[in-house]
Amino acid sequence: MPLGEPAHAHAHEELPSREATRSPPPDSRLRSLNPGPIPIPAAPSSRSLVEKVSDQRVNLDAIVSHPSENGSISTVSSTVSSVESERASYEFLAQTPIKSTDAHLVEFSEAMRTVAKALRQVAEGKAAAQAEAAEWKRKYELETERKQERKMKDCGSCTDDDLGKLARQLTLETPASDQAGCCGNHGICSHEVLQDEVPGSNPRSSHKMVGRKASFRLSWGCNGNKNGQHKHDFVSFEKGDITTAERSNKQILLKWESRPQTVLFITKPNSNSVRDLCAEMVRWLKGHKNMNVFVEPWVSKELLTQDTDRNLVQTWDNDEEAKMLHTKVDLIVTLGGDGTVLWAASLFKGPVPPVVAFAMGSLGFMTPFPSEKYRDCLDNVLKGPFSITLRNRLQCYVIRDAAKDELEPEGPILVLNEVTIDRGISSYLTQLECYCDSSFVTFVQGDGLIISTTSGSTAYSLAAGGSMVHPQVPGILFTPICPHSLSFRPLILPESVTLRIQVPYNSRGHAWASFDGKDRKQLAPGDALICSISPWPVPTACLMDSTTDFLRSIHEGLHWNLRKTQQAFDGSAPSVDGAALTDLPSAGI
Repeated sequence: MPLGEPAHAHAHEELPSREATRSPPPDSRLRSLNPGPIPIPAAPSSRSLVEKVSDQRVNLDAIVSHPSENGSISTVSSTVSSVESERASYEFLAQTPIKSTDAHLVEFSEAMRTVAKALRQVAEGKAAAQAEAAEWKRKYELETERKQERKMKDCGSCTDDDLGKLARQLTLETPASDQAGCCGNHGICSHEVLQDEVPGSNPRSSHKMVGRKASFRLSWGCNGNKNGQHKHDFVSFEKGDITTAERSNKQILLKWESRPQTVLFITKPNSNSVRDLCAEMVRWLKGHKNMNVFVEPWVSKELLTQDTDRNLVQTWDNDEEAKMLHTKVDLIVTLGGDGTVLWAASLFKGPVPPVVAFAMGSLGFMTPFPSEKYRDCLDNVLKGPFSITLRNRLQCYVIRDAAKDELEPEGPILVLNEVTIDRGISSYLTQLECYCDSSFVTFVQGDGLIISTTSGSTAYSLAAGGSMVHPQVPGILFTPICPHSLSFRPLILPESVTLRIQVPYNSRGHAWASFDGKDRKQLAPGDALICSISPWPVPTACLMDSTTDFLRSIHEGLHWNLRKTQQAFDGSAPSVDGAALTDLPSAGI
């Protein structure tokens, strides 16, 4: 009660409430003492029962207690009727047996909440995995788009005034007919194949040993015909109909626009015959062709011990100079097998000059030139034009789970044959989750997986059961290694896709990735490997043409489909009627 207000004022204010609580007539009281069947209400929750009883207790306390005039608490027993007390008792007794049923409902609701929480966690985990995959794809697409924009910007800037500047920077030139768009209507500009994108390149350092790099142009010919033209429009639309334009076995021809001046020799180590032939070829090129010759540092030391001429060959001193080789070298000559070609390609992280591979190794799927006729072969190559095979490479990124937002410092790893993911020294099965763009491919359980180019189809992929594919077929081979499944067959995917191979978090062991048989890297659970086709192919010179060289290599290297020929009948020719055919042997061997 506020100070300064008389107590009787509040007493008058409570009179209506007291009148409202007066007992009902005697007849209603007697009816309430003998109530009918008490209806059982619907099972309320424990919280609602407690709240209802508490509300009733508060109401009773509010009714029976009021402040007196002298400020003390007094009880007014006349304000509560006995009927209300009995009615509250009956309602409480009617609700008491529901407690056991309510306990079961509470337990069931708790169980349902637990199940819902588990389902929500699973959904959140799946959504997080999908978001992570989409983020990786987005980063890769942004990087690819950035490179494409830079490439198109460089090609679109090839005007008449820029050609001289490009020549001074030792990049590749284009013919006059292709200056408007940098690419000819019936050929491939050299900027599309060998474009400089090595970061931090310094044009001045390129003048240190070589003055100018030769330019060339790629054109299309049919079966060696230099006048053959390639149709870029493979699909035509006429009068609402879709038809494919004429396709043929046209080969890619390389024609020099300026005389090549610099050649790089890559040789197989630990071979006396290779070392002697290399010295002979170097002297011939220096004396008869007046060409600059680059060799690897260890080869330079061997050649200098045999020849007193210090200017016979040139080499590089550090990795920075090695990164600029593509701005100096016009042609690469390899002496060895396919492994030597792989090593030569690994020296170039961007564009690769044309490769002339001489066969001096065990297998020669990429080495068509005979070493004993090197003078005639090099004469034909230096004069041109000659057929080449554009061999695609894979660019691979390793993304660690500990640093999802960062790529490895060394940048993309380029491979010419294949990248292999295996179990290493672990005795457990390799478990790999495979995605193609944003689509789930399969879950690998076995010894490993091979992601191969078409050039590598005759290497490890072939040994694991993969198909042999022509090197100019645009595709990526997906070959399992000893899968623990009867239905896991190899795949050939289009070259435009991006593959993501991830080690699952619940994997029992680590996986190991190797790139062209070297540079092994450990993949822990959660780590991923991103693979796609590189924009920098390896152009290898052909002895005849791409198809002839490929078929010759599988015939001579693998003895493909070699068997004795079925003998002809040494008697009279058999008749075609049914009576004569019964005399033929049951097996036609």
